[in-house]
Amino acid sequence: MATTTHGITTGAVARRLGVSPTTVRSWDQRYGIGPAVRGDGRHRRWSPADVAMLEEMCRLTSSGVPPAEAARAAQRVRAGAGSETAGEPAARPVAPALPALPALPAAPAEPVEQVEQVPVEPLPPPADGSPRSGRRTGPASGLPLGDVRQECRGLARAAVRLDGPSMDRILQEVLAEHGLVTAWEEVMAPTLHAVGRKWESSDDRYVEVEHLLSWHVSTALRRAVVAAPSAVSPAAPVVLACVPAEQHTLPLEALAAGLAEQGLPTRMFGAAVPAEALDAAVRRLGPAAVALWSQARSTANHALARHVAGTAFGVRGARTAPLVLLAGPGWLGGRPGPGMVRPTGLREAIDVITRRYENRAAPAGG
Repeated sequence: MATTTHGITTGAVARRLGVSPTTVRSWDQRYGIGPAVRGDGRHRRWSPADVAMLEEMCRLTSSGVPPAEAARAAQRVRAGAGSETAGEPAARPVAPALPALPALPAAPAEPVEQVEQVPVEPLPPPADGSPRSGRRTGPASGLPLGDVRQECRGLARAAVRLDGPSMDRILQEVLAEHGLVTAWEEVMAPTLHAVGRKWESSDDRYVEVEHLLSWHVSTALRRAVVAAPSAVSPAAPVVLACVPAEQHTLPLEALAAGLAEQGLPTRMFGAAVPAEALDAAVRRLGPAAVALWSQARSTANHALARHVAGTAFGVRGARTAPLVLLAGPGWLGGRPGPGMVRPTGLREAIDVITRRYENRAAPAGG
């Protein structure tokens, strides 16, 4: 049984908090927030006051408070819970104020020199018992975040813990407080890039972190599209598509959400759109703009981009072609051809498309 007269086991409290038992034990070892009483002198048994302390630890670290600072505040919760049990009112501690952090410019492509290490749980040993190439776990295996917003640190910690509910909450709060563009450029993208860099340098570890984080970011972006004012407009839409063989859709999902905030109509076609399907969609929709995402130069299809930019539609004498946005790092190198632009980031892409609609709406000669 998980529950005893002395409290509940570490496994039971971990399930209640939605974290792994390893995380609970590491908090005890690193920050001294273990149970006040241990069964038979060895095994951890967590009382209601201990559990309240751990719940506060989860809440604070998910909000971006550094673990050591969160642990000190969480210990005051246990002290307050003990006083309440003895008949005294317990006061909920307030998380220590954090200094303001400078905003991060567009998501960095390379890690900066000063990095904050996000504590992660040690991975289990390989099934064959072989060592993991001497790679250390714990704080030394943190994510290379750099000098970022507090919300970015909180999102990274929640991702490493595989804490889906906390990721949802942080993403919703960031979108509501800062808007789509800031949320993407200064919280979502830096965290995704840090996890991706860690995965690339860790022999395919952290894959589960990247997948779960990507899912929750995608969910938050799609919710933002649904929550935006409905774009009921006769105007031609914006077509959003990944080039053939390109699977990265999150930047396009961010663009879809940003355009939805502006009330502009979009059609999202997602990952790896075949050239024939893209051509058919452009001819059927007559879009004002087409955003083609390419993450790597190996997927950038310049011939396809030229073909789309040269696709004309409309009545004779008033035919027009879409503006093609070459979105993503795969298009770097060389100048965009006629009818194409290469925005440097999400904010610029939204501005370019918005001006496209404004120019179309302006009266001739005005």
